[in-house]
Amino acid sequence: MRRLRSPRAHRFRRARPCRSHRRAAGAFCALCAVMSPVLAPGPSTAVRAPDRLARAGADVYRLAREEALVRERYERALPAARERRAEAERLAQRLSGQRFVSSVLREDAGAAARAQYRTGGFTARDSLRFSDDPFELLALQETDAGRRERLARRLSDEADRGRALELEERATASSWRALDRDAAMLRKTLGGAAGRLAAAREQLDGMAAAAVGGGRCAPVDREALEADEDARPEGDPDGHGWTRPVLSYRLSAGYGGSGANWSGTHTGQDFAVPTGTPVRSVGPGTVVDAGCGGAFGISLVVRHPGGWYSQYAHLAAAFVSPGSRVRPGEWIGLSGTTGNSTGPHLHFEVRMSPEFGSSVDPVEWLGRRGVGL
Repeated sequence: MRRLRSPRAHRFRRARPCRSHRRAAGAFCALCAVMSPVLAPGPSTAVRAPDRLARAGADVYRLAREEALVRERYERALPAARERRAEAERLAQRLSGQRFVSSVLREDAGAAARAQYRTGGFTARDSLRFSDDPFELLALQETDAGRRERLARRLSDEADRGRALELEERATASSWRALDRDAAMLRKTLGGAAGRLAAAREQLDGMAAAAVGGGRCAPVDREALEADEDARPEGDPDGHGWTRPVLSYRLSAGYGGSGANWSGTHTGQDFAVPTGTPVRSVGPGTVVDAGCGGAFGISLVVRHPGGWYSQYAHLAAAFVSPGSRVRPGEWIGLSGTTGNSTGPHLHFEVRMSPEFGSSVDPVEWLGRRGVGL
């Protein structure tokens, strides 16, 4: 009788791949090894955001400097062109007057020549005094000849003066037209630079708002803005140990004011500045707080000697973080319009404590330290 094998005792033989399959598998693994760095997940948005914000801030700073340089050249060129045009117009008036004088002298000379032809050398006025005395006639003729000589010299002088004046008028007019063309080109260049700057500021505002919305207000690298050390204010520009939070500004809402934007009175001083303006620490100290969101948007609080605190609010970016030591005039951020803000500006406060609610008038506080606004 034939014995049947138990199913458990049955062993399945593993199929061996053929040589071509082994080669294909090896090639696929090699391809995976090569592609793995490319397909690996990149850094998260939170990691990349500060770098992008730093580049956006650097673009705004660079374009603002370019626009300021073009504007300075244009503001110098425009008055120069106007002044040269006015000078050309004055020369044209002088040339017109000189030509009128020359025409009168020519008419006078023609009248004298016609009189000499009719009277044999005497004018009509002199002919009324003709007499039979030959010596008197010679004296009259000498007087008339002298007059004609003086008239001829005057005509020659006026002709020389007219030619010189005409050359000067032509050169001045040509110079004015060249200056006017330069001013027009600068005006066009200025318009383009202003447009690029406005777009860069809009982009920076959008990125700052996105950072606040995502709670990613990490400090950005300031080095991107410091490529030109000669153009960057350092240290204490006012020489008092204290300085203003921004260098170029227009004071807007003041301390203690009231309005729809505040639940009570205004607790600081606003500086109207464009987005991307470097914000500076008003004095030496240590950063004790960095805000991200709320009414103040991106903000910083610095503790100063004597137990005073300064706050910088509505920033587009911060350069420092809590624990950082700062010097007077050191750049700590870029102005913006984050938080409860109706437009780009810096909200600056001085407090007796790091918390909101202990503010004093910052203008008076800075004034007592030798800083006028």
